[in-house]
Amino acid sequence: MIIGMVGEPSNLLPGLSSDSSSSEIQQHLYVAPLEYDKNLNVVPYAAESFAVLDGGLRLRFVLRPGIFWEDGTELTAKDVEFTYKLMIHPDTPTAYAGDYKEIASFALLGRYGFEVTYAKPFPRSLSTWMRPILPRHALEGADLRATPLARKPLSCGPYRLEDWKSGSRITLAANPLYFRGRPPLDRIIYRVIPDVTTMFLELKSGDLDVIKEGMTPQQFLFQTRGEDFSARYTAYSEPAHAYTYLGYNLRSGLFADVRVRRALAYAINKEDLVKGSLFGLGIPAIGPYRPGDWAYNAAIADYPHDPEKALELLAEAGWRKGEDGVLRRDGLPFAFTLLTNQGNESRIKVAVLLQSQLRKIGIEVKIRVVEWAAFLKQFVLPGYFDAVILGWTTTLDPDVYDVWHSSRAGGLNFVHYANAEVDDLLERARSTFDEAARKKFYDRFQEILHEEQPYCFLYVPYALSAVQKRFRGVDPAPLGIFYNIHEWWVPLQEQRYRMLSP
Repeated sequence: MIIGMVGEPSNLLPGLSSDSSSSEIQQHLYVAPLEYDKNLNVVPYAAESFAVLDGGLRLRFVLRPGIFWEDGTELTAKDVEFTYKLMIHPDTPTAYAGDYKEIASFALLGRYGFEVTYAKPFPRSLSTWMRPILPRHALEGADLRATPLARKPLSCGPYRLEDWKSGSRITLAANPLYFRGRPPLDRIIYRVIPDVTTMFLELKSGDLDVIKEGMTPQQFLFQTRGEDFSARYTAYSEPAHAYTYLGYNLRSGLFADVRVRRALAYAINKEDLVKGSLFGLGIPAIGPYRPGDWAYNAAIADYPHDPEKALELLAEAGWRKGEDGVLRRDGLPFAFTLLTNQGNESRIKVAVLLQSQLRKIGIEVKIRVVEWAAFLKQFVLPGYFDAVILGWTTTLDPDVYDVWHSSRAGGLNFVHYANAEVDDLLERARSTFDEAARKKFYDRFQEILHEEQPYCFLYVPYALSAVQKRFRGVDPAPLGIFYNIHEWWVPLQEQRYRMLSP
């Protein structure tokens, strides 16, 4: 199966990367104690069993015997212990230490068992154990910033890395040692195609089998309806577990004043963004949760599109129009560079629309589109930007501590947002299993974000995918289209590729 991928992975060691391209490959290479089933229930994966004890303060796991790394070494509870210790080590360059640091103690219970204890309730505790296990025998004592395993990882999952040609393709081969049995497909090949128009042409020509949540709305609406396409592919659409936002560098003098950020919220017409960039295949966003999710605060009314109100707030902050129509303060124009990543056509369209909308109130926006790896490493994570258009994938648990808590500034909180009340709300929300109490904390959290506008939350897009019809076993479910991709297969008479496989 050949899949199109816009961006190239940055690192194939889980926990050391936060980009979606890396996660996409990692899901094939590693296992975790737990996973979600297709109906969003927590079920064992590498674990044979697990128990929630003492009201959630204690979790006990027993791993399945007979799970092997590709070099033949058995995966045991010592690998889990190593992963835990690695994630909390101060020298580990990870954005995900927070969940592991909530653990008060870790104890091995023989070769396959382990138990973790929490000092206080932590409702995300089960989600922690859906993160991949790392190989102790291969990584112990290694320099994580220089280890070759970042590009040539050791697998224990359904596939192993066969080849990685930078900027071109990543080839995964079926792992004969996978504990659930060798997957039916010999290989999964990811082709790196930064341009989504080119990617769709490759699909139509038959050189790709899958576009995974990467079609543009225009492609979905106008290019998937013909008899030729419909005979060969099935197109899928569903509200994405994601949102797109305009993020401000809060250390910039332009965006430090909350009145400026609120003014931009009034100046931006989200409905036009959804129509213009998504052809209506999206939902205007007001915060970091999807409409309909249990944590979503439906009582918040979004800022109406009101350019005059925007100019009033900007005037309060010292910005006034000159004769040329450009906003100035102390003689300097309100001008900034808006960054987004190459290969995401919808985001680039949003940037152009925002440029037009903000020009109408006197703000000059320069757009810069950057290749994905450079975009992250050279601009976003080091904080070298004025504003960015980006998106976050949302998890099934509403805890967004790692993105919004002030202690995460410089990591996933790269806009450097800090608010003491938000910190307290996020800490309290992740300290109780009472969903009603958590709902109150997250409702107030969303109110504060709405008032302070560290992001202008733009929209929840639809996930638009296409799969070649020769693949069987595709079973859309609440978890999505691709949750069981390792079970997909192709009837012999419809197979296009024949490869010698182990």
